[in-house]
Parts: sequence; C-alpha cells; structure tokens
Amino acid sequence: MIRLQQVILARGTKPLFDSVDVTLNPGDKIGLIGSNGAGKSSLFAMLRGELHPDQGSIEFPAKWQLAHVAQETPPLERSAIDYAIDGDVTLRKLEAQLAELEAQPESHDNGIAIGEVYGALSDADAYTVRSRGEQLLLGLGFTLEQMEQSVASFSGGWRMRLNLAQALMCKSDLLLLDEPTNHLDLDAIIWLEDWLKRYAGTLIIISHDRDFLDGVVNVVVHIDERKLKRYSGNYSAFERQRAAQLILAQSSIEKQSRKRAHLQSFIDRFAAKASKAKQAQSRIKALEKMEELAPLRAAAEFSFEFREPLSAPNPMLVMDDVDCGYRMESQTDHSFTEKKIVSDVKFSLQIGQRIGLLGINGAGKSTLIKTIMGELPPLTGTITTGKGLSVGYFAQHQVEMLRHDESPLWHLAHIAPDVREQELRNFLGGFNFPGSMVTSPIAPFSGGEKARLALAMIVWQRPNLLLLDEPTNHLDLETREALTEALAQFEGTLVVVSHDRHLLRATTDQFIIVADGKLLPFDGDLDDYKDWLYKTKLEQAAAAANAAALPVKSKEKAAALPQAQPVPSVPVDEKERKRRDAEERQRIAALRKPIETRIKRLEEQMAKLNLKKDDYSKQLEDSEIYDDANKEKLKNLLLDQAYVVKELEQLEVDWLEQQEFLEAAV
Repeated sequence: MIRLQQVILARGTKPLFDSVDVTLNPGDKIGLIGSNGAGKSSLFAMLRGELHPDQGSIEFPAKWQLAHVAQETPPLERSAIDYAIDGDVTLRKLEAQLAELEAQPESHDNGIAIGEVYGALSDADAYTVRSRGEQLLLGLGFTLEQMEQSVASFSGGWRMRLNLAQALMCKSDLLLLDEPTNHLDLDAIIWLEDWLKRYAGTLIIISHDRDFLDGVVNVVVHIDERKLKRYSGNYSAFERQRAAQLILAQSSIEKQSRKRAHLQSFIDRFAAKASKAKQAQSRIKALEKMEELAPLRAAAEFSFEFREPLSAPNPMLVMDDVDCGYRMESQTDHSFTEKKIVSDVKFSLQIGQRIGLLGINGAGKSTLIKTIMGELPPLTGTITTGKGLSVGYFAQHQVEMLRHDESPLWHLAHIAPDVREQELRNFLGGFNFPGSMVTSPIAPFSGGEKARLALAMIVWQRPNLLLLDEPTNHLDLETREALTEALAQFEGTLVVVSHDRHLLRATTDQFIIVADGKLLPFDGDLDDYKDWLYKTKLEQAAAAANAAALPVKSKEKAAALPQAQPVPSVPVDEKERKRRDAEERQRIAALRKPIETRIKRLEEQMAKLNLKKDDYSKQLEDSEIYDDANKEKLKNLLLDQAYVVKELEQLEVDWLEQQEFLEAAV
C-alpha cells in the first residue's frame, strides 16, 4: 500500500501540504483532483522520488516497479515501435544482458548464464513483446506504417502519445498518469479507458475529464486547504459526497457560531459579578479552547455566458459538392498538388443547430472545421454564407497565436479599440482576470488561463456560429464546467469537436461523423459511437488487450467479438446503395488488412523458427553430441530447442486467434 504520514511540503514560500495523512490500497484506481497549483504534480514528484517532503514520510513497497509518462521526448532516429517497447525495462535489461554474455568467450559458466537469461526472457513474454507494442500504438492512434517511422519525425503531441505507450508497456505495480488525455482524440481516450480498467496495478491519475474519471477510478483523493481527503467511488460519487459534506460543514459552522455567541453573551453579562466570576472564567476558557471550524470558501465558482448574437441568418452556411483538403506547393518547380481529406461534402447549417462532429484521429474533422471557417479554401465545390454570419472559432492554434508579451487587456482592446478601458476591465474580470493580472503579460500564464482569454475574446464578438475544435484542452474541471453551462445556453449555432464526452452530451443534440473520407449523419448517441468505434476501428487493439488480460479460450474471445457495423445513415436510392456497398467492401478490406498483415508476419516468424527447430533436431540426431566432451554444447542445444518450441507454440496460438479475428471482421 501507499501511506503518507504527517507529510508537510512547501514550494518556495507557498505551503502545499500540511500534516497530510492518507492510505491507498494496492489495486486502487485513484483520481487525484484539486485546483491548479494545489500540489498534484508535486505529489507525483514525491512518489517518483524527485522531491522529498519537508517533514513526514511517504512509503510504498521498495520492490514495486513504478511507471510514469516522461514529459520530454528526444528527437531519436529509433523507430516508434522500438521506442514504445523500451518501456518494458525488464525485457530491455535482459536483452542487454544476453548480448553481453553472447559477446564473451564460450565457457561452462557462460553457457549456463545464457540459458538462464533465455528462460528469464521467456518468462518476460519476449516472444509477444512486439505484438503488445503494436496493439498499444494502434489503440493510441498510430498506423502500422507510422510505427516504423523515427521518433524524430513526429510532432510534439504524437511524441507524448509515444511516451504514454512507453509507460503502458512497463509491467508496473504503480502507474502515475498526469493528464494523459490532453493529447488524445475521443477514439484513443475510449481505448485508454478500457485498457486502464484492466490494469492490475495501482493507478493514480490526474485528469480534468470527468467522464474519463468516472469510467476508470474507484477512489478519489481531493487536495483542498493543504489536506488530502480520500473518497470511495468515482468522480460523480465524490461530487455527491463533497456536496453533502459542505452542507454539513455549513450547518456545523452555524451551530458553532450560535454556541460561541451564547458563551460570549454570558461572559459579557457576568464577568464583572463576583458571584458569577468563576462560571464566567470557565466559559472564557471554553471559548478559547473551542476549535473554530474552517469557514467555507466564499469565492463563487467561475462562470460566464455568451452574449446574444446580433443577427441570425438562415441558412447560415451551405456547402455544395465541396472537397476539403490541402494544396501543397512543390519546393522544386513550385507546382501545386492537392491532398483530398473529405470528399463531396453536401452540408448546410441552420439557425439553432447544435452539432457534435465525430470521427477517429486523422479522419478530417479539423480540416472540415477549417474549411467551414475559411482558413482552408475548398479544393472543389462552393461554400455560400448567409448575410450577417459571424463566426467564433476556437482551436488550440488560436491560443498559440496569442501575443505572449502582451496583457489580456491589450488583446481585448486590439479587437475593440473604441470601447472604454473600464468596460474591458470589467468584462475580463468576469473571466477571472482580476486586478494587476489584467495588465500583466500572458507569457507566465498557464495553458488554461490562455485558453480562458481566447474564449473571452470570442464571447466579446457575439458570434452567431461557434466552431470549437477541442476547446477543453488545458482547462481545469471548474472552467470546463463553466464552458459547458455557457454553451448549453448559447442562442446561436454550434459545431464542436471534443474528446470531453460530458461537454458533448450537455451541449449537442445531433451528431455527424467524418469516416472514410466522407461526411455522414450519425443516428445515435455517444454510447452508440463507442460501439461503432470498437467494432470498426479498435477491434484489433481491444482483442489483443483482452487476450493479454483475460485467461479465456481463444474461441470464446473470438465469439465475444461484436460484428462490425456500417456507419448509421439515412435511407438511400439504388445508386446510392451501390456506392455504399462499395464503400462497405472498402471498409471491411481496411478492417481486415492489419489483421492479414499480422497473420503474414506470424507465418514468416513461424517459418524461420521451424527451420531452426529442424536444424536443432538434426544436430541432436548426431551421436557425437552425446559425448562427454560435448556436454556443454548439448545443454545449450537443448535449451535453444526448448526456447524455440515454446516460442513456436505461442506464435501458433497468436496465429489461430488472428484467424478468428479475421473471420469476425465482416
């Protein structure tokens, strides 16, 4: 178990923890929550041994293997799959040990040591490590082709996914995850949620995604007023318990205030009377000893609202036979080539529509949003906008485009130059930019504070169409809730891409999906989308994860696999049906391709091992191998043969499972 006893910690002059006591049990899945700056990351640093408490102790078994997500990724030429496998530190140590032993001259002791390392490699599941790494990377959104690319070729967000894969590859007893969903799309989050449910060790996770916490954790540890308090249940259960405690605390404070007033009244009336002096003194002592309950924080939760749009054109926007994508200029002859992402878009936006845009990573959601916004011109087709259309666009790169050397007041005055400064200050105050903060450069601001400023600038412009591309990145739970409430009351039209399922459920009433290069209606809710996603895109990764975690027969696993279904859509005519049939065949082919690739690799591996097995058998048929002079050679030969036989057995099991998955992929 993990035990914190009387832990005191301060960073600089800021006290973070004051005499903290908490116990966490093995196998708990813990959500660590608290306001920004409360000390969540500092607690992780103490668990990793990078930071030590000023007083008190933090204890957990010394033999535990700890895993966490690295924050930096060097630009290595190492392939993504090898980098992910590096997370299995035990396996990598054994491989290094084997290489060192094999480089030494042959001897009796050396042969014994090599045999022992081969046995340890077998126990460490060395023969399945590549398959495990591939399934992790598939679940996190990488393609088989991307797995062979160098780490250096990936952007920062994708490198963070590689670091997450490394942490998940480690056979850890304690896993620390700090905002693991920040760089993931909804499909990867759903996969990660399922993976963490099966994780056998102790998990501590910092996250601002309430649906993700609800799906994973069974314990919540809340950092509040420099204390840690443990709650049983998921995040929703914590909210209910916390609300009840606040009501009870308010009642206790009121009761204590009445008692204090009564004692003080007695003291005031009788302290000067000799006959009552003794009783008055006892009440003075009682009043001094009475522990004053900590007052409830009076600060109201952050909230804001979108102002009523100035106009409401209808339709707001019409896209007719639009192809969305990029035009790329050649560096040599300056010719242009087109990269089509979403084709043949027929789409219109009406007043009051509230649309959630779904689709796996890389499907083209952001490309579509940028085309609607006008950041990308359509490759073909036309886009017609209504008179008076005013678009509020929020994406992560909008936050990155803020001037870090300027203040919130400067940014707002830049888009509203004719408005009085006091009015701008009052408006920014409503977004939690008080006092000197409103005139301070935003460079030291947190990601959440910068996102809040970008939101404030959108709200000021009173848009009638909101296009939001992952608006909750870097927002804490309080700000996410405020945004959700504001969007729910927004009177204009909304199109949102988000991995925050709570926000999508609360603010949208219909979904459309980008899949296989097309924009299609999705007749279902987020639970239906999760089912569709599993059946069509995550089946292989989920099946492999189940195979690693559940001791059931492979036929039972294959029978448990749901059958892949096409994207729900509206009725179509005969021509449309034929087109959909062709798309369905392409979809099934795309679903089967990675499984067929995996089967081919397994067959190649089995062929190589069978050749080795035959070679060892021939050597063992030679009578000279049994001479006393060849005892060591015989021993090594038998060890090698046993290892090959065991690896072949595992590959054959994998091959049979993949065949069953292939049959299920229809």
